[in-house]
Order: sequence, then structure tokens, then C-alpha cells
Amino acid sequence: MESNEGLKREIGVWGLTSNAINITVGAGIFVLPVIVAEKLGPSSSLAYIVCGILVFLIMLCFADIGSKIVITGGAYSYIEEAFGKYVGFITTNLFVFGYALLANAAVSNALLDTLAYYFPVLDDRFFRSIVLLVMYSGLAIVNILGINSGMFLVKFNTIAKLVPLVILVFFGLTKVSSENLTFQYTSEISDIGEVSLILFFAFAGIETALNVSGEIKNPAKTIPKGIFLSVLSILILYILIQITTQGVLGASLKDYESAPLVEVASRLMGPLGALMIVIGSSFSMFGNLSGETLNMPRVVYAAARDHVIPPKALSKIHSKYLTPHVSIIAYASVGCLLSIFGEFKQLAMLSSASILLIYLGVALAVIKFRKEHKSLGSFSLPGGIIIPAISAVSIVWLLSNLSKNELIGSLVFLLILTVIHLVMRVFMKEKK
Repeated sequence: MESNEGLKREIGVWGLTSNAINITVGAGIFVLPVIVAEKLGPSSSLAYIVCGILVFLIMLCFADIGSKIVITGGAYSYIEEAFGKYVGFITTNLFVFGYALLANAAVSNALLDTLAYYFPVLDDRFFRSIVLLVMYSGLAIVNILGINSGMFLVKFNTIAKLVPLVILVFFGLTKVSSENLTFQYTSEISDIGEVSLILFFAFAGIETALNVSGEIKNPAKTIPKGIFLSVLSILILYILIQITTQGVLGASLKDYESAPLVEVASRLMGPLGALMIVIGSSFSMFGNLSGETLNMPRVVYAAARDHVIPPKALSKIHSKYLTPHVSIIAYASVGCLLSIFGEFKQLAMLSSASILLIYLGVALAVIKFRKEHKSLGSFSLPGGIIIPAISAVSIVWLLSNLSKNELIGSLVFLLILTVIHLVMRVFMKEKK
């Protein structure tokens, strides 16, 4: 399914890979080692391997269906094409509100909290609001000016966040203590499931890079290659960071819950190393924001294009820069407001459940197309529905690790979206 949307296809394999890495490697990696080690100890690498395998299977589903449905919208377009406008409406809102915007607001505040360590003026709400307004306005302008300028910012942030982490791993691996890494498997399956659920969302974001499918060159080949390279790169990086952090700090790791990587860098390279990681974490969070501002407006644009959400103006494309400028402005504006009036909270419940449900929808969409014997482009998964079926079961298993309150909250959110969709349908019928 490919159509001329009026967008430029400028993104190649390395552009897609850097886009995925930029979005995925966010603030979480700077605190994850403590969370994993507290639960699993020296056997922490098990959770990364389990989670990495599950993510890889799910991303294979994205590669399969993404090589066929190559219009803008990513997971939204795949699910809407398979199951219709109602499910497409639910997916859009889960993606934009349940996953992206609230998480962006949290990351924005976390970024300013980090910078406030060196610039205390950012603790003042007025100056904080000004900085947020300038930051979101700048991100919107860069992305409106063209996909190339947006991708340049993404690639720059990707390099800026990875260099400090690679330096940390390079020096850290020479200083690890083998005693701190002695493998001891004493964990329960439920412990691995719980930690994998947390880790899973450190991998979440790869799929967001496919929202710009309408601007990817030769998507049938580029998408599978880009997904494979990004998953492999991220998994290797995460495992090396865990080994380095745990190998250097050992049992004292739990004493540095808020900034374990800063402590490792400080021990290895002194104050300069700690500053390097602080700068790297800032670029990491800013990179996440820049990536979301590049990718998520494409979901809004695609949903408006398909008459799934109003208003129609959200589907407009700039006559000169050929970008969905109205959706970009709308997304950045709402994100800015949520960041100004919101505070950094634990948003894992809603965003985690939302992205898992979207992944489940993509896996089921692949199964549906396979059952209908539809060709899925130049890249096709072997084994028929086996891989998407395993992916779907794995997602349900991960969801089972959510608490009762988290499950109830997610169901209530879905119910509210259903009511809104029904009201919209009635209104649109009356308008006709």
C-alpha cells in the first residue's frame, strides 16, 4: 500500500536507524542499571536478553507489515488498515496522548531538573516556562522547515548522546570487578517478568521511527534493515552499560539510585567524567523530545488524513517545505502546555500499557493479513503466523505483570476513548 502523499522520501537506512536509536535511548538508560540489579543482582543480563528477544520478535512484525503499508502513520496506519477507523482512532489516542505527549511532558521537566543543577534559575516557574516555550517552538520550526532539517537534528542528538555512553563503557570495562559479575540465578520467573516489563519500555520508541514511513526511501528494503540494526545496536549498548555499571559499583550500586552512571563516570574520570554524563543525559532527553516532535505529528497528520480525528486542517502539508506543519504546530503546542503545567511524575502505568496495546494491535494486524493471504511486500516473515502469534502471547504476558490498579486505569482510558468516538460518529452523521 503506497500512495503519493506529497511528502518527500528522503530517509535512508542510517537515517531510520539513527531516528530509532535517538527516540529509544532516552532518560531511562541513565537509571535502569539500579532498577534491574535490585531485582536480579548479578543475573541482570538475563532480563536484557529476554526483553531483547521479545522486542526483536515484535519488531519483526513491524518490519513485515511496514514493508507493505508504507504510507505515513506507522503503527496507526497498519492497525487502521487492518481493523478500521474505530481501532485506528483508539490507536491514535493511545499513541499520542497515552504514550507520547504525557511522556514528553515528564521528559521535558526531567531535562530542566537536570540542567537546574548547574543553572538554579530553572527552578523558577516563570523562567522554566520561558525555556520550555522556546524549546518547543524551536523544535516545531526545525521540523516544519523540512524532513532533512528534522533528521539532521535527530542524527546530531543521536551522536551527542551515544558518545558519552560509549566512552563510559570503553573505560569502564577495563575497571570492572569479576566478583561483581559472578552469575547467580536465584530469581523467580515472576521477577524476570516484572523487570522485563520495566526494561521493555526502555526499548519502546523504535516503532515511532516508522511514523515517517511516507518519507522513507525504498521502504520495503530500508524498513527491515533499519529495524534490525537499531534493535541490535540498542540491545548491545544496554547490556554493556549494565555490565559496566554493575561491574564497577558492585553492591554499592543501590546507593546511587538517581544517577548510577554519573557515579561510575566520577570514579573513572573524576568531575569531568560526571559532567560528561550529565551533558550526555541532557542530550539524551532533548534527543527524545526532538525525535518525538519529528515522528508523532505524522500520526496526527495520518489520522486527520483518514478522517479518523478532526479537524481536517491537521492533514495539511506545507506548500513550500512539504511537511505536515499544522500537525507539528498542534503537537508541539500541546506538549509545551502539558510540560509547563505538569510535573515530573510516574507515567509508566499509562504510557506502558498504551504502547503494549499498540504492539499487540500490530501483531494481530500481521496475523489478520496472513490469514487473508495478503502479500506483505519484499520482506516476509517465515513460518506464517508463528512469530506474530508468539509476539502477541508475549505482550499479553507482559501486560499480566501490571498491577490491578494499572489494568483498571488502562481499561477506563479505553472506555473514555470509545465514548468519545461514538459521540463523534453521531455528530458527524448529523452534520451530513
